[in-house]
Amino acid sequence: MRILFLGDVMGRAGRRAIAERLQGLREAWRLDFVVVNGENATNGAGLSPDHAKGLLEAGADCLTLGDHAFDQRDMLRFIETEPRIIRPLNFAKDAPGKGAGLFKTARGQKILVTQALGQVFMKRPFDDPFAAIDAVLKARPLGGMAQAILVDMHCEATSEKMAMGHWCDGRASVVVGTHTHVPTADAQILPKGTGFQSDAGMCGDYNSVIGMEKSEPMRRFVTGMAKGRFSPANDEATLSGLFVETDDKTGLARDVQMVRVGGRLQQAGPAG
Repeated sequence: MRILFLGDVMGRAGRRAIAERLQGLREAWRLDFVVVNGENATNGAGLSPDHAKGLLEAGADCLTLGDHAFDQRDMLRFIETEPRIIRPLNFAKDAPGKGAGLFKTARGQKILVTQALGQVFMKRPFDDPFAAIDAVLKARPLGGMAQAILVDMHCEATSEKMAMGHWCDGRASVVVGTHTHVPTADAQILPKGTGFQSDAGMCGDYNSVIGMEKSEPMRRFVTGMAKGRFSPANDEATLSGLFVETDDKTGLARDVQMVRVGGRLQQAGPAG
C-alpha cells in the first residue's frame, strides 16, 4: 500500500497548496491512501466544516485533528456526521467523534488511522496516550482487520514521539508526529518494521514563524509584550509530510521518504 501523510495544514496557504497539488501527487505517486492533519487549516486555529469538506474534495481520504480539534465550534457537531475526520483518542471522555477509523482503499485494502495527544509540555493534561493507542492496536491488530495502520502522534516533545514509535514498532505500519510545524530529518524504518518520522512538519508558508506572519511572534519574543493577534502567513506553501510504502503481506513499512513539495523546502518525492 502506498500511503501519503501530510502534516498540519496551516491557514489559507496550506489549503491552497492542498487544492492545487494533492490530486496530481495521487496520480504521479500512485497513492492508495492519503491522510492529512487539518487542525490548523482554518485561520491557524482548528478546522471548520467547510474547510474540512474542501480538503476531502481535494483528495484527502482522511483528516486528523489535534489539541485544537474543536477551536471551530461547528466541528463539535460536524464530526459526528463525517467519519473521515479523526480526533485524538484521549482528547476528552465525552468528546464527539472517534479517535480511530477503519477505511477501505480503492483496491479493497483496509487501513486503520488513529491519533493520540502527548502529555509533555502540552497546555492541558490529557489521558495516557500509550494506553489509548495500545488498546486500539490490540483490538484491530496489523494483518488482521487492518492491512495497514497509521498512528498520528500529536505532541510537543520529540522524545515522546520517538517513544510512541518504538512502543508501536512491529504493530503499526507508520507512526508520524505532528504539532510543532517543523519537519524533522529522521524518517526511518524502526527495527521491527514500523515507518517513523518525529514530525512531518506543516503544509504552510515557511517564510514565517511556524506558519504565522513573522512580525507579531518576533515582537513578543523580543519585547515580551503582545500588540496584535497572530495571523497565518499566506505566501506559497510547502506540502510537508511522509510517504510510506507497506508490504502487502505483513503491513510493515518497506520504504519511507520525507515529502517536501513546492514553496521554500521543495525536494524530489517518491518514484511513481
